[in-house]
Amino acid sequence: MAKDEESTLSPHLDLPNAKEGSISPQQNPRDYEPTDGGFKAWSTVLGASLVGLCTFGFVNAYGAFSDYYNETYLSDYSPTLISMIGALQVFLLYIFAGFAGAVFDALGPRLLVPGSGIVVAFSIFMLSITKPQKIWQQYLCQGVLFNVGATFGYFPCLAITAHWFRRKNAYATGCVAAGVSVGGIIIPIMMHRLLPKIGFGWTIRIIGFICLFCYTVAMITIYPRRPTKPLPPMSRLLDFGAFKHPTYSLLAIGGWISIFSTFNPFVYVGLYGSVAFGESKLTSYYLAILCAASIVGRVGHGLIADRLGRYNLICAATLLSSILILALWYTSSTEGGLVAFAVLYGFASGPFFSLFPACVAQISPIERVGARMGMMFTFMSIGALSGTPIGGVFIQTKTIENFHRLILFSGIVGLGGSMVLFLARFSLQRKIFVIV
Repeated sequence: MAKDEESTLSPHLDLPNAKEGSISPQQNPRDYEPTDGGFKAWSTVLGASLVGLCTFGFVNAYGAFSDYYNETYLSDYSPTLISMIGALQVFLLYIFAGFAGAVFDALGPRLLVPGSGIVVAFSIFMLSITKPQKIWQQYLCQGVLFNVGATFGYFPCLAITAHWFRRKNAYATGCVAAGVSVGGIIIPIMMHRLLPKIGFGWTIRIIGFICLFCYTVAMITIYPRRPTKPLPPMSRLLDFGAFKHPTYSLLAIGGWISIFSTFNPFVYVGLYGSVAFGESKLTSYYLAILCAASIVGRVGHGLIADRLGRYNLICAATLLSSILILALWYTSSTEGGLVAFAVLYGFASGPFFSLFPACVAQISPIERVGARMGMMFTFMSIGALSGTPIGGVFIQTKTIENFHRLILFSGIVGLGGSMVLFLARFSLQRKIFVIV
C-alpha cells in the first residue's frame, strides 16, 4: 500500500489512554482487533441492518406519513406543523446520539439493543391508537418516544461495525445504512396498500410486529467484539475534545449545513408529485423509488470508498446531490423526470448516510468510536430539526412556484455544505490524487 494511502486511512485524533480501557495486562489487545470478516462480523452487520430498518428506516419513511397526515389524518393542521413531527424525529435521534455512543463504548450492544427494541415497539403500538386531528398524540408517540428508544439502537449498531471491520468498514457501514433504505421502501408501500383496506391503526400495528421480529433477530445475531468497562463520570461522558481536531470540526460543520437540505427530497418528493402532476399510480411510490436507489448508493459507494477514499467520495457525492436538486428536481416537468430525479438523488445521496460514520471512525481511536460518532450527530441535530420545517414554510400554499423556492433553498444550502466537507477532506490531506 502506498505511504500516502496508509497515512490517511487510520489517523487518530489522539492516542488512547491505557487507563481508560478495559483490557487488563493479562489480556492481549490483539484479541479485540477488527477481523474484517468472519461469521460473527457479518452476522453483526445483518443484525445491525435490521435495527437500522426499524429505527432510521421508520424515520426515513416519514414522507409517506406526511402525505397521509396532510391529506387526511391531520388535515386541520399546517404543513409546517406536520413536518415538524419528522424534523423532531431526526432531532431527537441525533441529540441523544452522543450519550448513546458513550454508553455503547462502555457497555456494548447486549443491553442497548433489547432496551431500544422495547421502547421502539411500544411507541409504534401507541401510535396505532392515536386519534385523527389530535396532533399532540402523534408528536408524543412518533416524534418523541420512538426516537428516544431508536437512538440507543441505531447509533450503537453503526458504531459496532468499526469494532469488527477496519479496511472494509465503509462497506459494512453502507450495509447497515442500506437497511435504513429498505425501511424507507417497505413502510411507504405498506401504508399505500393497507391504509385503504384496514385503516391507520392496524397498518401501524403490522409495522410494529415487523419491528419486533427484526429486533428479535438482531438480538440473536449481533455479537460484541470488545469487553465492557465501567461508565465514565458524567463530566467525561461526552467527548468534546474531539472538536479540537480541525478535520472533525469541519466534518461536523459540513454535515450540519448539509442536513438542512438532505432530508427535504425524502419528505417532500411525494407531495411535490401530487401537486405537480395530480394523484396517479406513481404518487405513492416516489419515496420508495428514491429509497430503493439509495440502497445501491449506500452499499455500492461503501464498497468503492474503501478503495478510493471515504472523504473523497462523500465530498463528491454531496456536491452531486446538490447539483441534482437544482438541475433535475427544479426542472422536472413530467412524472418521468421526477422518477429520474428520485433514482439519481437516491443513489447520489447514499454516501452522506453511509460514509459519515465511517469518516468519523477513520479519525477516531477505536475505543472512542461510539462517543465521537454520537457527538458528531448530536452537533448536527439542530440542522436536522430545522431543515424540513423551513421547507414547510415555503409550501404553506402548495403551488409549483412555492415548491421551486423550497428546491432552490435545498440545492443552495447543500452546495454550501459540500464545500465545507471539501475543506475537511483537504485538512486531512492536501494532495488531490490520494486515497483519503
